[in-house]
Amino acid sequence: MKQILVTGGAGFIGSHLCARLLSEGHSVICLDNFFTGSRSNILPLIGHKFFEVVRHDVTLPYYAEVDEVYNLACPASPIHYQFDAIQTVKTSVMGAINMLGNASRTKAKILQASTSEVYGDPFEHPQKESYWGNVNPIGIRSCYDEGKRVAETLFMDYHRINNVRIKIIRIFNTYGPNMHPNDGRVVSNFIVQALQGQDLTIYGDGSQTRSFQYVDDLVEGMIRMMATDDSFVGPVNIGNPNEFTIRELAEKVIQMTGSTSKIAYRPLPHDDPKQRRPDISLAKKRLDWEPTIQLEQGLQKTIEYFKGIV
Repeated sequence: MKQILVTGGAGFIGSHLCARLLSEGHSVICLDNFFTGSRSNILPLIGHKFFEVVRHDVTLPYYAEVDEVYNLACPASPIHYQFDAIQTVKTSVMGAINMLGNASRTKAKILQASTSEVYGDPFEHPQKESYWGNVNPIGIRSCYDEGKRVAETLFMDYHRINNVRIKIIRIFNTYGPNMHPNDGRVVSNFIVQALQGQDLTIYGDGSQTRSFQYVDDLVEGMIRMMATDDSFVGPVNIGNPNEFTIRELAEKVIQMTGSTSKIAYRPLPHDDPKQRRPDISLAKKRLDWEPTIQLEQGLQKTIEYFKGIV
């Protein structure tokens, strides 16, 4: 049994990770300030004898005797991370410093949940880990993009200078049960709008592309990355390389929900990437990982979840 700390453990991804770790027989501390995390996400885990919930903000120091840390804490949807941009940057930067400090003290292995947003609006397609990105440092999205980039810098410097055992993954668009119905992400937006008979809102002409990864595949990739030997730190792309236009996604959601909704077009937000697709060659080679759940199967599970809450 390992003692494992998951920051942002009550969030969409964190709650799935906590459940998986508990199922494997580990003891889990779920750390969350509940800004975007939800108690309902972890309600099935409450009462498990090896599960502990701590309400705490990672911008403040936290000390725990643990073997591993998964650092997921940070709002991840534009609506939430732009709500308080300064706090978003502090969560990424101060959160990384505080968690790295604790990992250094306890000799724990620590994984940083970074993001494909570090690539910005990419000139390289698909995106390899060697690509440095095209990020606007002063735009409305930069609180998240640059915060995550600085967190990666901190992880690498703590590793080089203090010999902290680190792992860095870059998460591409992920969806599934426990998503917040009003988080502004495209999958949850479309499903909720379709189920409620509203027009599906597409920003721009819908030709921009994304790659959609089901949450179970992501959790598997995270656990495999944590299990690699200390000489391999990443970063590693974790995402589904199958690429769809936003219009294709909208049409698929309408068809799968049986909705009578139409598509409504709105102006494209500032700095919204035109295309996003991971090159997962490194994950295949070093983690023996690739996604197994494709879009239609994952959407069906997600639609069933939202039918129960909207």
